[in-house]
Amino acid sequence: MRMLLATAGSRGDVEPFVALAQRACERGHEVLLLGPAGTAELARAAAGVVVREVDADFRRMIHEQGTSALGAARAFRRVVRPAMRAVLLGAAEAALEFGPDVILHHPKVLSAPLAASRVGAARAVVELVPSVTPTAAFPAPGTVPFSLGPLNRATYGLGGAASAMFRAELREAAALLGDPEPAAAAASLVPVSPTILPRPSDWPATAHLTGAWVTDGGASEALDPAVDAFLDHGDVVTVGFGSMVAEGAARRGAAFVLAARALGLRTLVLRGWGGADVPPHLLGDDVWVADAAPHAAVLPRSVVAVHHGGAGTSHAAVRAGAPSVVVPFTADQPFWARTLHRQSLAAAPLPQRRVTVQRAATAIEQALRCHDSTAEAAAAVAQEDGTGVALDIIESLR
Repeated sequence: MRMLLATAGSRGDVEPFVALAQRACERGHEVLLLGPAGTAELARAAAGVVVREVDADFRRMIHEQGTSALGAARAFRRVVRPAMRAVLLGAAEAALEFGPDVILHHPKVLSAPLAASRVGAARAVVELVPSVTPTAAFPAPGTVPFSLGPLNRATYGLGGAASAMFRAELREAAALLGDPEPAAAAASLVPVSPTILPRPSDWPATAHLTGAWVTDGGASEALDPAVDAFLDHGDVVTVGFGSMVAEGAARRGAAFVLAARALGLRTLVLRGWGGADVPPHLLGDDVWVADAAPHAAVLPRSVVAVHHGGAGTSHAAVRAGAPSVVVPFTADQPFWARTLHRQSLAAAPLPQRRVTVQRAATAIEQALRCHDSTAEAAAAVAQEDGTGVALDIIESLR
């Protein structure tokens, strides 16, 4: 089977597609992975996967717009719109050239329904965050921060705004494809662990909670010997906010360093794209600062994981058996913060603008009390094969 996998976004939006592409190749399928700048590097160990990058730099986009609505508005015309045009046209061109039997796509790839119709491919949308298939169980992540009960289903209609925002780009993609009618999705694949988020009872049979799509690549990534040595000497709190870019990085890092120090714990701070840092005067033998480190290598050796609550990082923490302190910044992160807390896998959410030494210490203490439930969840997640389940479903579409 020829599979076109099309994604857009930051690392957390690409890595699950890489995992699926790699497993599909192992099963003998022919795979083209379409993604933004940096996709080829993330897929370098995925043997047999052909990668095609579009001219969309989501790291630059995040740096320019930050996490504020005002920043997003300022960056929209200059950065966001050109990137989305590259994604939409890139997916259309790839479909025409590759001729896939099935197209699996991120919801941001708005041209995928048109492309699937044009080439006669089955289509499945990949909900890395369960924000497409309506349910009364919870509001669409990234919309309202509280349950509306039966009205939760209405929040899922807000996603249609994206099509309106990029109407001109969609028209351009449609013209390239010969103006076909959009193809309906044959399935919705949700690469989320049922251990973390139970499947809503009102989802249709076409919506599949598969479990997370992961590879073992992170565990085998070389870890900086200095970080490795630091993790070997005492209980460590790992602090990192991934692709988040927001003011106050040093303030947030300092709060968690001082909180961990007061509790007799050591701190590994991962700067990421700029979400955390540590002022020089707080550095010491109990603190190590690095730009990045593979989650699969450091989180199993951490007593607490402090993170932003991205879907991938949330799963990585649970998989590692590390209870979380979630400091949500934007989008779906408050949803994962609440979800982990509800399942006793994390402390109560700590919004990034409210981080203080006292609140950080309280959150770390709460997270430590989640150790047993997180260990049980890690054992359950270890039995899941989300990538294999997803491929079984995909293979049944043709």
